[in-house]
Amino acid sequence: MTQDLNALKAEMEQYLQESGLVVFHSHARSLDSAPTIFWDTQRRPDFREFLQAAKTADVKLIVLHQREFAAEQIDDALEQLRDCEMPRDDFRDFERRLKQARAYDGSVCEIELSFSLQGTIYAFDVRTAWYQDYSEAVQEIDLLTAVDEDEDNSIGGYFSKN
Repeated sequence: MTQDLNALKAEMEQYLQESGLVVFHSHARSLDSAPTIFWDTQRRPDFREFLQAAKTADVKLIVLHQREFAAEQIDDALEQLRDCEMPRDDFRDFERRLKQARAYDGSVCEIELSFSLQGTIYAFDVRTAWYQDYSEAVQEIDLLTAVDEDEDNSIGGYFSKN
């Protein structure tokens, strides 16, 4: 995927305006509790095919979500990384992966088009390669932090006198 989705977003918005579909700007639908089916953007990367499928299914409303990357997210992730116990080389690798994303502050890093049909959400989701790498690093750090917290939850020194 491209490094910047700003051009794709503009192309999508123009196409949506010309298509006659109603656009509703919202949060990421992947957070909803309804069952979600994701379009195969690897094999079928053209958003027009997704929107044509929606029109063929008589969908009138398309939900559009875009995520702009904010460098403050990096600071939060770096702080969380400092709380993890790991070998120095691993720490440096995570730190490098996180800091590389700083160059993209303010850039569109993810676009999601979606629609609902018979209780199911159908979604077209694209992310930049750099944001995918950043997200994976944050998820790994979250897992490492959770493991560290689980180990710290012992009640050492307490015992029952019964």
